[in-house]
Amino acid sequence: MKELTSQSLRSLYLDFFKERGHAVIPSASLIPENDPTVLFTTAGMHPLVPYLLGEKHPAGNRLTDVQKCVRTGDIDEVGDASHCTFFEMLGNWSLGDYFKEQMIPWSFEFLTSPDYLGIPVEDIAVTCFAGDDDCPRDDESANKWIECGIDPKHVFFLPKSGNWWGPAGTTGPCGPDTEMHIIRNHAEADKLGPYDFDKAPAGTFLEIWNDVFMQYNKTAEGKFEPLKQRNVDTGMGLERTLCILNGKDSVYETDIFEGAIAKIEQLTGLGYGQSEEVTRAFRVVLDHVRTATFMLGDTKGIVPSNTDQGYILRRIIRRAVRFGRGIGLPQGALNEVSKTIIAKYADVYPELAANAAKIEEELNREEAKFSKTLAQGLKEFEKVAASKSAGDKIDGVTTFHLYDTYGFPVEITQEMAREKGLGVDVEGYNAAFAEHQAKSRAGSEQKFACGLADHKEETTKLHTATHLLHAALKRVCGDDVNQKGSNITEERLRFDFNFPRKLTPEEVRAVEDLVNGEIAKDEPVVMKEMSLDEAKAEGFTGLFESKYGEKVKTYTIGDFSKEICGGPHVERTGVLGTFKIAKQENVSAGVKRIKAVLVK
Repeated sequence: MKELTSQSLRSLYLDFFKERGHAVIPSASLIPENDPTVLFTTAGMHPLVPYLLGEKHPAGNRLTDVQKCVRTGDIDEVGDASHCTFFEMLGNWSLGDYFKEQMIPWSFEFLTSPDYLGIPVEDIAVTCFAGDDDCPRDDESANKWIECGIDPKHVFFLPKSGNWWGPAGTTGPCGPDTEMHIIRNHAEADKLGPYDFDKAPAGTFLEIWNDVFMQYNKTAEGKFEPLKQRNVDTGMGLERTLCILNGKDSVYETDIFEGAIAKIEQLTGLGYGQSEEVTRAFRVVLDHVRTATFMLGDTKGIVPSNTDQGYILRRIIRRAVRFGRGIGLPQGALNEVSKTIIAKYADVYPELAANAAKIEEELNREEAKFSKTLAQGLKEFEKVAASKSAGDKIDGVTTFHLYDTYGFPVEITQEMAREKGLGVDVEGYNAAFAEHQAKSRAGSEQKFACGLADHKEETTKLHTATHLLHAALKRVCGDDVNQKGSNITEERLRFDFNFPRKLTPEEVRAVEDLVNGEIAKDEPVVMKEMSLDEAKAEGFTGLFESKYGEKVKTYTIGDFSKEICGGPHVERTGVLGTFKIAKQENVSAGVKRIKAVLVK
């Protein structure tokens, strides 16, 4: 493989497609145009949706660019080796021009040719769409990869949850995709059959590129209609690709962050990598300052506020301040780190240099505002936490007090609580917020609370599956297992629970079997209103008991699950599909996390 810098990789990619008739277009703003469904540009395709739907692009029907993107769905995981809230996406598009027969050979050439990335063919595996009622199996892509030279045993098939690209928002262009992976463990990879890719042990494969073949438009009713023009949309994450090519263990160890790391080391006297705790704090500051710098310096630059994009920006800056103080970063340090980011990217994104004064002013203002109350707020939090036992919840009124008095976004309180094995009554916080603020402002703030991201069909299914997961964990791991938090989107559920270790493979299978058994029974999901005392007396459990008034909603699923809950649910379990645990993670001492999906 070639060892490349960030700038040489950008140039190599753009030149490759420019030589193949693509117009190089500039990155669009991080703030989407006229799209209320998302707060930020989350993928390279997002700014091009009108053209993917048939409008003519002024630069033609072959395009390539490096797009600025922000994704904050897993912000609490930033600090590990790979998660970033800001990233650059290398991409190319065919707007009704070429399709699979041309894109796949180009992908193969760019990956394997010594003139480009030079990755050995034997180290590449690909996945293709396995097919369902909406679309047949993508044998065309699989056969084209084999024709190019990929070993047939390294061609795998995955269902829609693995090889299907949904729209940037709730509707829009979508279709099957084919993903390219570096094989990190040949011994494990070679054991797998064509449908066993997701059974590989963690670390066997690492995704590097994704070719999306847009053939459908997802309507507001959830239907998939054929697009008038077939499109190609590809995405290669710059940071991850640099990490792979240069043999690094983390995206933070590439040339992108060299100057910023040196600045933090200078300001703190600590060394990146000297301990797990210090390294995590470095990474949070590095990522969040970079993201804040790009948000503030964007052509449609935003400022910290209590609503929408401004709320996310405020949360990111304040999280950076909290972690920075933990490693001794003095006040004003975020701006010093930001200057290294601006210097690194100025030639690529000149708007950062043009808006440097604004970036400095807003960063310093927000850091100073939070710094005034940070130490007091931390003392208040520690006092509250000391009065709790592992598994307890911090009530909503106290959580709101930390926000209203000390400026702690609810997500920061949640994160600190998780670190101590505690939960937070978020819905109680929302109620306290609504009581003290105007309804319009409260509504904006509540968008970003944890739990359900929305009430769409797939999210509702995953929410119902969370009830089954909770009940199954109690049966497999003990009745003292209780929910410590959740975050549910239309793509996956995330469930935190008290348990001293990760589940064994046998326990994972047992939990999956129990959940899928209840799904197969097609049990009705029965809702009944009663008083909280009655619900407790009848054995119903609930995560947010302190938020409920005189009457509560209870949900019963057969003789398997009984929970107090205020969210949306399906009418019968049979519509859920197949439940699969995708990942396990540590959250804090005594608290574990499961991520799971429903496969149709």
